[in-house]
Amino acid sequence: GVRLEADFHIITAQTNAINNINKCIRRGGLEIADLILEPLASSLAVLSDEEKEAGVCLIDIGGGTTDIAIFYDNIIRHSAVIPFGGNIVTNDIKQGLMVLPQQAEQLKTRFGKAIAEEASPNEIVSIPGIRNRAAKEISVKNLSNIIQARMEEVIEMAHSEIIGSGFENRLAGGIVITGGGSQLSNLKQLVEYMTGMDTRIGYPNEHLGKSKIESVKSPMYATAIGLVLSGFRSLDEREDRYKEAREVVKTAKGKRPAVASRNFFTEILNKTKGLLIDDLDEKNEY
Repeated sequence: GVRLEADFHIITAQTNAINNINKCIRRGGLEIADLILEPLASSLAVLSDEEKEAGVCLIDIGGGTTDIAIFYDNIIRHSAVIPFGGNIVTNDIKQGLMVLPQQAEQLKTRFGKAIAEEASPNEIVSIPGIRNRAAKEISVKNLSNIIQARMEEVIEMAHSEIIGSGFENRLAGGIVITGGGSQLSNLKQLVEYMTGMDTRIGYPNEHLGKSKIESVKSPMYATAIGLVLSGFRSLDEREDRYKEAREVVKTAKGKRPAVASRNFFTEILNKTKGLLIDDLDEKNEY
């Protein structure tokens, strides 16, 4: 007999969440051509092909969740979602220091540190009181202790996913952290200390040129930039020629594979296609 086997990476999601996204987009007069897992989109913006080939773990720390994607030999090998993100750290600060949510967020982003030892015990932050009450003084050391406790939990869970994947000792590219939560001071050092793996912060400028708006290259926009890049690949005619050339090399003589159909952001991208084509010069460069 004939036996066919294959390894698949299956990603599941809640139907209600997907339906809600579809409703929001359609109410805006648009259509969804494809859905992409958040860490996969982020990986397009912050990871290089060399890192994916060598082996790398992407940890995307968002507001509500922390998403993990492990690549090896340029193939995704493992993905996971941890139900903790930057918002839970803000909530810890709110409860621990008895401040308002917006004050907790500002304390975290402006003064917080992921390693409490890096904070000076004498550094004090004064925040306005409520309804003309006296200002409240916050110790940066105490603030950082709250942040470190929660981030250690998140990193520990992420490290467990790496170990469970079986690729811990094959990730030559180490760990790349991105997302809004990755901007927390000293987080890179804390990840390296807890995992023993080389770590860098992933900025979504892997495929971007110079821009007048440099803030778009912030890690918090990694997923959004990745989605744009994914859609642009289906629009750029040079991408089709590149794929076709690679397929011809891999295919026996006399056979010519069909060019992959474009199926992402099709309606929107086709409307803007003419604008980009006008910007091509004689060498097919922008």
